[in-house]
Amino acid sequence: MREEAEEEARQESRRKRGKRRKSWKAVRPLLIALLSVGLCLLVFWTGIRILLREYIYPVDAGDATPVTVYIEKGSGASTIAKTLYEACGEGEEGLIRSKAAFKIYVDFTGKSSTLQAGTYVLSKNMDIPQIVDVICLGNPPRQIVKFRVTEGMDIETIAEKLVKEGLLADSTKFLALCKSGEEFREYNFVAAVLDGGDAAQRDYALEGYLFPATYEFYADSSEKTIITKMLLRFNDVFTDEYLARAQELGLSMDQVVTLASIIEKEAAQAEDFAKVSAVFYNRLEQGKRLESDAPLRYIFKTKGVLDFTSEQMQSDSPYNTYTHDGLPVGPIDNPGDQAINAALWPNEEYQKDGYLYFVLKTRTSTELIFSKDYDDFLKNKEVYQASPTATPAPANPSPTPAGATPTPAA
Repeated sequence: MREEAEEEARQESRRKRGKRRKSWKAVRPLLIALLSVGLCLLVFWTGIRILLREYIYPVDAGDATPVTVYIEKGSGASTIAKTLYEACGEGEEGLIRSKAAFKIYVDFTGKSSTLQAGTYVLSKNMDIPQIVDVICLGNPPRQIVKFRVTEGMDIETIAEKLVKEGLLADSTKFLALCKSGEEFREYNFVAAVLDGGDAAQRDYALEGYLFPATYEFYADSSEKTIITKMLLRFNDVFTDEYLARAQELGLSMDQVVTLASIIEKEAAQAEDFAKVSAVFYNRLEQGKRLESDAPLRYIFKTKGVLDFTSEQMQSDSPYNTYTHDGLPVGPIDNPGDQAINAALWPNEEYQKDGYLYFVLKTRTSTELIFSKDYDDFLKNKEVYQASPTATPAPANPSPTPAGATPTPAA
């Protein structure tokens, strides 16, 4: 009886296993098909993600640096793709990773014919669809404003002019950026000023480096864009030849620019720049103070003033060359190339002959009279002081009269 029960149990077990095998045979093809489809979808989606990441997604999601791109009229998708690919310069990753991907996208979406010419501000954190949308939307022509920085303008005068001519609503941010200079550390000459130890004593860290020239700015340009363009121009002008000459003279770039800024204010006529420079060099070499009035105008923010009181001349400002030896703490204006050149190459004859003084011939003149001897200087000064009082019209475009030094200059 027991054996019959065991045999029946075994048969029942075999019947169940048989049913399971039949069920598995029926289900297995479906499961295999589902797994195959799932695997294909996974591979497909992974491939799509790789393609999107490599060709469609932003080049650098964390980089929002504005990049200006100009697309010429009549440019096709291929030309635009090339422009975007090369937008950041040679050797740098552009705004898109693949020109082919861009072209395929605009063709596939039917936007190839709606791409518009114009100037666009894009960035690496934009993907291809975003870039295409911007270019398809187009933009109106941006107003361009010409702006002239004349030789000898100081930063505050430049700021006033920017506001007056409508490039800036107010000068607050512009002056703050120029005072700090920290936003422009990528320029070696700015970093040298900031790390030089006396940056805190200066009115503006960037004084001297906003190079005089005629610029073209978009009407909506930011303060940083305006300053950057001026610094770039200075960097172009102060060549390797100038750097080599400064080293030959034992001067830093900042010392050259500081000296040039005084020369810019003291000399009005072209032939006097190098002569004034020679006087300054002679005084420095003999350990005499420069005793120039030009820094006093910077200290007291005066324009057109030719004479200063004894109290003003005794100011303890680090810009005052009556009370401090050597050069001022920094430039007092933004000198042009002629003044910088004179600071690097003073007049050899005047330097050799030991000229130590100069004074305006008269109060209404821009002509300077130079002298080697102090007694001769006093005679020239008497002639100057006896002349009618008037504000001279300088030959150069400085905002204050240049070369108006009635006391020992240099």
